[in-house]
Amino acid sequence: MNEIRFTLTTEFIELFKLLKITGLCESGGSAKYAVSESLVQVDGKVELRKAFKVRTGMRIDFSGQCIFVD
Repeated sequence: MNEIRFTLTTEFIELFKLLKITGLCESGGSAKYAVSESLVQVDGKVELRKAFKVRTGMRIDFSGQCIFVD
């Protein structure tokens, strides 16, 4: 599993935006689709809310990639 470190510069980032900005999804639409299809996990649990607020310390798993939010 590949690991990506993402440094948060605000209080939070919406889940679909994080997938897009890290390059794991080509567009916001494809990121929203991935979330709606139960393909994304936050801290080990499937997350279905596209605008879920990702905060420092969380771990996102998607398509064999792991994003650690600092």
